[in-house]
Amino acid sequence: MGLTRREFVKSVSLTVAAAATSAAGADDRLPLAFSTLGCPAWPWSKVLEYAAGHGFAAIELRGLEGNLDLPSHAAFAAAQMARTRGEIRARGLRIACVSSSARMDESDPTKRKEQMSDARRFIDLAAELESPYVRVFPTGSATEDAGAPTEGLRERVAAGLKDLGDYAGRQKVTVILESHDNLVTSAALKDVLQRADSAHVGLLWDAHHTFASGKEDPEFTAGQLGKWIRHTHLKDSVTDGKDRRYVLTGRGDVPIRRQVAALHKLGYKGFFCFEWEKVWHPELADPEVAFADYARVMTQYLRGVAD
Repeated sequence: MGLTRREFVKSVSLTVAAAATSAAGADDRLPLAFSTLGCPAWPWSKVLEYAAGHGFAAIELRGLEGNLDLPSHAAFAAAQMARTRGEIRARGLRIACVSSSARMDESDPTKRKEQMSDARRFIDLAAELESPYVRVFPTGSATEDAGAPTEGLRERVAAGLKDLGDYAGRQKVTVILESHDNLVTSAALKDVLQRADSAHVGLLWDAHHTFASGKEDPEFTAGQLGKWIRHTHLKDSVTDGKDRRYVLTGRGDVPIRRQVAALHKLGYKGFFCFEWEKVWHPELADPEVAFADYARVMTQYLRGVAD
């Protein structure tokens, strides 16, 4: 007889909690994180309690309670910030990354100014939350061939990164460009990051995109871009017609175990962050199921590469 949803969640949660307890104390958890993109209905208190109670070491902030404009959320208001930082520290957690929606490709001067201003607001928030990274996007959508973004697009993205890196560096924050949309191949990403040429600019390796859209093996991508990789998004999927459908970790054809091994070989010190796109795909499994399952599978993968 199959497990009910409640029984499944309880079983997975107990397994993860036991593994985390036996492997390490609260201050030495495995470097697992999840993005709040996967739990859009959860209040701040539940996000914190779930992370701390299920073996996660960090949280990536990408919206909260349906509000993607994080600097405007009440939990991050100036009068509330000291309390919020205290709540994070009390649970032994870190904010792995503060993820903005700012795009670096905008060519219209007025719109570009708006995008850069928005990114700076998120950098300010990251500094307040003692988070090392702010994510930005290269473009708004994959409107060009992903393997050959234009010269103009590359130059605009690099210039935006350089500008934001200068601003972020003064606050001990690094701006990380996500491998996304038009920039999902190692050649294009490497070119842009070299042009930006900033100690305060790095890469958020969305390993799903470089594999599924960029058609690259993880060992190749890590070898080409490893010096810039600061943070990582992991998720699994299967081919579904001309598109892909997200599935629970380890059930698809994305080589996540190899992605983890490639990062381990680099000496990667960042978090392995689960990006479950529940906001955009409400039909996906609930976070109570998907997050616990990710922690269970990733615990196996991380211990495997460490042996």
